[in-house]
Amino acid sequence: MSKRFPRAPFAASAVAYAAALFCANVHAASTPPAPVISNTFAEVATRLASPPDDARPMMRWWWFGPAVVQPELEREIKAMKAGGFGGFEIQPVYPMELDDPARGIRNVPYNSPEFLDAVSFANRTGRANGLRVDMTLASGWPYGGPHVSVGEAASRLRMLTAELPAGATSVALPAVMSGEKLVATFIGTGSGKAVDSTRLQLIEPVVANGRATVQSSQAVRTVVFYVASRTGQQVKRPALNAEGFVLDHLSRKAIDHHLKVVAEPLMKAFGDQPPYAVFSDSLEVYNTDWTDDFLDEFRKRRGYDLKPYLPAIFSGQGPDAGGARHDWALTQTELVNERYLTPVNDWAKAHNTQFRSQTYGEPAVSLSSNRLVALPEGEGPQFREFSFTRLATSAGHLYNRPVISAETWTWLHSPAFAATPLDMKAEADRMLLEGVNLFVGHGWPYTPPGTPQPGYSFYAAAVFNDHNPWWNVMPQVTGYLARMSYLMRQGEPANQVAVLLPNDDVYASLVPGKVSLSAEMHRHVTPELTGQILDAGHNLDYVDAESILAVGLKHPLLVLPHVSRLSPQVLSKLQDYVRGGGKIVAVGSKPSLAPGLQDARRISAQVVAASNALFASKNVQLVADDAAVGAALKSALAPDMLLSNDVSDVGFVRRKLKDADIYFVANTSNHPVKASARFGSKRAAAAWLDPDSGKLTRAPATPALDLAPYESRVLVFTDAPLPSAAEAPRRNAPAVLADLSQDWTVSFPGAKPQAMKTLRSWTDDASTRYFSGEAVYAKEIRLDAAQLQGQRLVLDFGPGTPLTTTPKVPAGMRAMLDSPVREAAQVFVNGKAAGAVWRPPYTVDVTQHLVAGTNRIEVRVANLGLNARAGQALPDYRLLNVRYGERFKPQDTELVKPAPSGMLGPVKLMVEKSIQDEDRT
Repeated sequence: MSKRFPRAPFAASAVAYAAALFCANVHAASTPPAPVISNTFAEVATRLASPPDDARPMMRWWWFGPAVVQPELEREIKAMKAGGFGGFEIQPVYPMELDDPARGIRNVPYNSPEFLDAVSFANRTGRANGLRVDMTLASGWPYGGPHVSVGEAASRLRMLTAELPAGATSVALPAVMSGEKLVATFIGTGSGKAVDSTRLQLIEPVVANGRATVQSSQAVRTVVFYVASRTGQQVKRPALNAEGFVLDHLSRKAIDHHLKVVAEPLMKAFGDQPPYAVFSDSLEVYNTDWTDDFLDEFRKRRGYDLKPYLPAIFSGQGPDAGGARHDWALTQTELVNERYLTPVNDWAKAHNTQFRSQTYGEPAVSLSSNRLVALPEGEGPQFREFSFTRLATSAGHLYNRPVISAETWTWLHSPAFAATPLDMKAEADRMLLEGVNLFVGHGWPYTPPGTPQPGYSFYAAAVFNDHNPWWNVMPQVTGYLARMSYLMRQGEPANQVAVLLPNDDVYASLVPGKVSLSAEMHRHVTPELTGQILDAGHNLDYVDAESILAVGLKHPLLVLPHVSRLSPQVLSKLQDYVRGGGKIVAVGSKPSLAPGLQDARRISAQVVAASNALFASKNVQLVADDAAVGAALKSALAPDMLLSNDVSDVGFVRRKLKDADIYFVANTSNHPVKASARFGSKRAAAAWLDPDSGKLTRAPATPALDLAPYESRVLVFTDAPLPSAAEAPRRNAPAVLADLSQDWTVSFPGAKPQAMKTLRSWTDDASTRYFSGEAVYAKEIRLDAAQLQGQRLVLDFGPGTPLTTTPKVPAGMRAMLDSPVREAAQVFVNGKAAGAVWRPPYTVDVTQHLVAGTNRIEVRVANLGLNARAGQALPDYRLLNVRYGERFKPQDTELVKPAPSGMLGPVKLMVEKSIQDEDRT
């Protein structure tokens, strides 16, 4: 019996369409096309059945080695098109295998002519198939490589100490190596922890023969040296010949050099068809906090010399430490904005493309740093706590970036090949709730021809290519994602609550070696605070001081979470805001401190006076802690969606059009939810929009929610009833017409059909335990005409099994529900496709396909690639690591074991009789 599964067939019509599209656009303007965005629901409705291609999810396409060949590149591009993806991002990464001429595997150097030829081919072929093509401006992450000298490598300031015994008159200088420079020397009494950093004195010693002279003292002393150094960080997961230092993101020289040596050759490979966007992954420049001219830049920007305050920066001791740390960290944000984000974005525009950037992490970029990039991107599905994704979506809302993407499914359901279509939806829905409207899947591993199934996988990710058996439902999954992405970019965002990110407070708390606003913001924007806002019936955006000064405040209510440092200029804007009717809920205390150190006493007095004036307004509430925020919100602002039950697992996001409000509502839990709902929209008519088809059905003015586990729905409020919305049928509760749980015939590829009296997992049989692929379940049933008359007939495959725990919940997430069909199926009735089964409710309407007499039902079930992987010895990367160094470690290989597979039941044919027909009888 074959333990391989066939590749999904490609749609011939898709290829023909792509060829026509290519011919029509080959001479189009080189600037990227604008997204399809409408402000009336009539225009939106015309595209619901078939959303625009620019809303289709993309894939991060990993090229391992890189060792790619053009025929396989073309095959995989066509597979992406057939699967419903809208494009790909080329991401060259580490070698997966040693060169093997017999198998056609040859790792070529990054940015070599062979590699660039492959990039050019992929771009031409992708465009010919109507796909968007993006390119990462590096291999691995963060930006760097062999072209980065130690003088352009990521920088940091390090502190070294030397103890001086009583009477000593000199001390050995620290060894300062290539790429380093001694910045400052301090001396003070005491040793070890007994040294008081607030009493260290800056000295300029005479240096000779590697020693520094100091005045003699009878006391034991400590000399403290501050050395401008390098982090030493190497590029993560680099391709062949892409190894090297991570570059200094605070250095314009380093950025310009990278663009010249790496980015320019890449763009030449694209010829006169530049990529839609160039990409930068999350900023993970660990330990960086310095650059060569930092002291000069600090003095220009902050108006004082940083040197005397270096002990306070490192120790946090003394009254000036918070202000000095604030100024030191803020300077880094300004430098990364001006020397990295701005020039790369400008470079992209000059090359007729756009800069797509995950702007969070280290160095300390801010929410408003996203204003400097054309396409903000987030990462992370944490919709009920502080989220990097919400940083990107909020910036998009504030700075008019209508398309906001997210790296999605990172670390989804570990180990590789364990992720399911339901896992994809569960995470994607959380991203939608945060404001995402384009998915960049993580990801699609290129796999050389002839590789044993299930093929390659990235070390820390799920697999979403056509080596996956449940690829049979991928068009349905991507169709849902495209439709929701399209809807969630129409009109304007309509979140009612803004949360101020207290950047100034976080700056003041940062320490050398860990300068990141996003990493520390959770201390202010806590899970409890976020939950209080969501449970009070609101969704939220973030704002920061910079955005308030630049674009003002448009949300009806602002939350200040434990804010102590705020400039008088921002407080003045807040006074204007409340005078104009805006409301504020402050948590913990009033702002009372100047943000930075310069003139801090005078400015703090202004802050206190402005705070007192602001908080005297009746529109401003001060609550003691995060737990009181929900009640304060309810007293100040009507909820935008409030459920009758206390259901914290149901989230929503609203988009506002000129003539409609669109609510996306999602159950993020593994249990069903039933509740009545009250919506903030004041429009007269309502209709349900089917997320899977785009069809509209009229809804009552106060609709109830009846959501299966992980189910999502869309509710549209309009000024008048929609003519295209069908009347909702009234039906009785479903009843069992026939139990179909027994006596199926099952056919595995290459084997004779076998009878399966009782439904069971494929893993129960030795012959199919390690089978990954598709098996066909078949059964005949007889129905008479009376059973079909005026009734809706539904195949119900069961509710699934909710999970309380799993062997491991990975760093990402998974859906805590086991499907009754493991993991996906296509249903055919009398030879015609009736629907797909891959997420709750696990039902398929078969009314239109059944006939009086004998009916043949086929259920084509596909499982995980994990089972085939479990039947094989895991790859041995010993020789690969000897040759190239250990560039990756596969995640959670101890969890590789066969997963239950097949149709597990119970399976029932359910009947729902029309109430109207019953009344007539």
